[in-house]
Amino acid sequence: MLLGILLTIHVIVCISLIAVVLLQRSEGGALGMGGGSTGFMTARGAGDLLTRTTWILGSIFFILSLTLTMLAGRERGASSVVDRVKVEGIDPNSLNRPTVPQPSAPAPTSPSAAPAPLTAPTPQVRNPFTGDAQQPAAPAPSNP
Repeated sequence: MLLGILLTIHVIVCISLIAVVLLQRSEGGALGMGGGSTGFMTARGAGDLLTRTTWILGSIFFILSLTLTMLAGRERGASSVVDRVKVEGIDPNSLNRPTVPQPSAPAPTSPSAAPAPLTAPTPQVRNPFTGDAQQPAAPAPSNP
């Protein structure tokens, strides 16, 4: 219950922080391209309403993030993934054993109902760097 309330407040703070940041005037100092004579750290800049609101909302955002992380960790418990899987109960000999194929259902006996088995072409090794590249044979020309 507490986690849900804090998560709702966190979403509201995030949306408010986005809105306040987008409302601020750009200083033009992106990527070190300079800026105006009014800097971020001047007395006028620190006293600005939007700047103070950004600092307050940012602080609330970080405090809520840490609180949500700690509460979610306590709710989940201190168990690790290894404890939940119960690795001690696994037999290592059964892991290395090859699998036995399951017998398939008997095929129908009528020759028209059974499909022909698929066969793959025989692979050929070709190495063009050693000069033994095999070219596929061209079909013989037909004379009518």
